Amino acid sequence: MCGSTRSAMPGVPRDDRPPIALRLLVGLGFAKVLIHALSGWLLAWGYMTDELYFLDSVDRLDWGFVDHPPLSVALLAPVRAVLGDSLPAIRLLPALLGAATVVLTGILARELGGGRVAQGLAALAVVTCPVYLALTNYYSMNPIEQALWPLCMLLVLHILGGGSRGWWIVLGALLGIGMLNKVSMMWFGLGLAVGLVLTPHRRWLLTPWPWLAGAITLVLFSPYLWWNAQHGWPFLEFSRNAAAEKVGAVTPLDFVLQQVLSMGPNAAPLWLGGLVFMFASASQRRSRPLAWLFVTVAALLIASGSARPHYLAPAFPIGFAAGGRLAEWLGTRSYTRWVPGVAVFLLLLGFAVGWPLAIPLLSPAATVRYQDALGIRPREERERGGLLPMHLGLYLHADALLGPLRTVYESLSPEEQGRVEILTGSFGETGAVNVLGRPLGLPRSIGRHNSYGLWGPGAATGDLMIVVHGDENELREWFTECEKRAVIDCPYCMEQMNSQGIYVCRHARRPLAELWPSLKVYR
Repeated sequence: MCGSTRSAMPGVPRDDRPPIALRLLVGLGFAKVLIHALSGWLLAWGYMTDELYFLDSVDRLDWGFVDHPPLSVALLAPVRAVLGDSLPAIRLLPALLGAATVVLTGILARELGGGRVAQGLAALAVVTCPVYLALTNYYSMNPIEQALWPLCMLLVLHILGGGSRGWWIVLGALLGIGMLNKVSMMWFGLGLAVGLVLTPHRRWLLTPWPWLAGAITLVLFSPYLWWNAQHGWPFLEFSRNAAAEKVGAVTPLDFVLQQVLSMGPNAAPLWLGGLVFMFASASQRRSRPLAWLFVTVAALLIASGSARPHYLAPAFPIGFAAGGRLAEWLGTRSYTRWVPGVAVFLLLLGFAVGWPLAIPLLSPAATVRYQDALGIRPREERERGGLLPMHLGLYLHADALLGPLRTVYESLSPEEQGRVEILTGSFGETGAVNVLGRPLGLPRSIGRHNSYGLWGPGAATGDLMIVVHGDENELREWFTECEKRAVIDCPYCMEQMNSQGIYVCRHARRPLAELWPSLKVYR
């Protein structure tokens, strides 16, 4: 690396950092893997709709997709090639990334001056966090993002603590890789820039290193920008529609309450105390840009008015780390020695209560009874969900669809089966047919939603189609004849899924390629 520049900011001297509690952190990381092995493999309800979309996208590797950059699909390709596409195979990487997030958060606490207690508390907060449990239980971009944020935070602390200036290059590369996974990684860069400006570390902005890091990030991200330009900027259309039609309006108060609920109410004193500690304690001046990063990202999401609860989740490791450091310090004082023990108890209690609502543990029916007993019905999920919270209902869509779809297909004559086409309305439905329908003898489906909409109808004619749809008026606009043959019955699924019918439609009113602009949906 290039030459060394020492930070003039006071804080924990680098040579005086406590040792890494490696066994403890690895043990908690292993516990995280075991939790997902139980819930995501042994007690699994089925494939998450996102997983089927990703698996189907592996056959269409590109520099971009309508709703996300390419990295997550590119990483899934070798996993599928080597391990196959069973649930344990595709959920191994998310579980390992979740474990990495546990360990990295514990090391963050050590970088803030925390010893074994601080590191253990920070790591335990990640293990027990409901939103982290939910998002690392299946394959998607989210587990990758969750691991990258604390890794980048560690690099920032290392640089600000006197590490080699060349680490800016590594930071820029990680941010670029992160943006090839989720565009929201740019929030990290924006938050860090604000954190530098608002602290004495702004002197770094007078050097070329942060600017070089930004340039590297942009260069690595440029293939996705180029892909969007080549395809008419579909990601922008997707983002606008998703904010308006999927998420809806979120008030500042709603957003804050969602953070408390999704991160676990019992963990709120830990991360809130940690943020106050970083701003108030002279010993945490080196970490203050990361405190401003957290606040900046939260403010951006609140200002958007349409942020989902989990959008801020990757920023919480610094709050957990600082909270663990504060709890450890309080534990050395005679009147507050009880704080670390109470913190552990609260985290474990929150985990015990929240686990069945974060990931599959009970049966769907038992989960409904459990949440009703607790009186928990998150509004965002209740409006779009069925009897279960939306994220749990998404595990049940594929089975609910494939049974009646297969029945309708087998009701056709052999001649009709040989030429029928399937049209589905959501990426989860299309992925279910194309990944899980093959062993059932179903033909491939074309889809209208997101990247399927971009890929278009191919050679499909629309002369004879099985259509999964919920609006008969629209079907009459597209086809001269449609007959409802089945209804999807899934009270635990999202409401829009349970209200759909399965139709046999004949004779598209225009060639399908001409109808496609009105059929495709980006949201």
